Amino acid sequence: MRGRTIKLSASRRLVGDLMRFSIGVPRVTVQRQMNLRPLLDARDGPDARPSWTVLFLKGYALLSQEIPELRRAYVKFPRPQLYEYPASVASIAHEREHDGERVVLLSIIKGPEQRSISQLETLIRAARSLPVLEIKEFRRSLKLARAPAPVRWLLMWLGLNIGRKRARYFGTFQLSVYSGLGAESLNPITPLTTLLNYGPIGEDGSVAVRIHYDHRVMDGANVARALERFERILNGEIADEVKSLAQSGTPTIMSTVGTSK
Repeated sequence: MRGRTIKLSASRRLVGDLMRFSIGVPRVTVQRQMNLRPLLDARDGPDARPSWTVLFLKGYALLSQEIPELRRAYVKFPRPQLYEYPASVASIAHEREHDGERVVLLSIIKGPEQRSISQLETLIRAARSLPVLEIKEFRRSLKLARAPAPVRWLLMWLGLNIGRKRARYFGTFQLSVYSGLGAESLNPITPLTTLLNYGPIGEDGSVAVRIHYDHRVMDGANVARALERFERILNGEIADEVKSLAQSGTPTIMSTVGTSK
């Protein structure tokens, strides 16, 4: 059957390169069925509500502050070793329109545990709404994607395997969800140590939450305990901050663009 050839766009090459480095990571998944009714109730109000993306992002950053393994990375330069960061750097996947194509691009937020929910909402809204080339990380990634393949692969290898550079360019953990579309990814891959995702959130606050982790850095029992603590953080510290926003009248921005709502 005769079809047609389609040239790979810069964004498709970028995804291919990320998969090239992700496929070699020995990734394992741990899932916990959570009951987030306290957080759901705190978020349910007459005012604009913070997006679930922001709430999970802030909660996971607080979790990573407590658990050093979540801030570690397996790097290969100058020799295989673990590198631990003093703070988290979030890598967040966004679906954007660029050159007539829907593309997935990653934005970076440094120190999300030190930012308020309102500040995180503003940053994520900007990454989802500003012109693509106005976002520094998007512009840099698309520029790299236009370089010859050997150059791209060398630069990405160095960025992922030099400890001091890795968090700056790639982050310490990734957040990627489709729950706003009524779907969930069961086997996502990433070159980072952990990827957090979750499914649709039920009316009773039930939700399946998963951490996909690099087994070279940590073990499953530690991740299972981390998920238990994560649930308490979401229903505790995060729910309390949401309540304080409502009581103080601080405006939050309802996210309307992206993969989660």
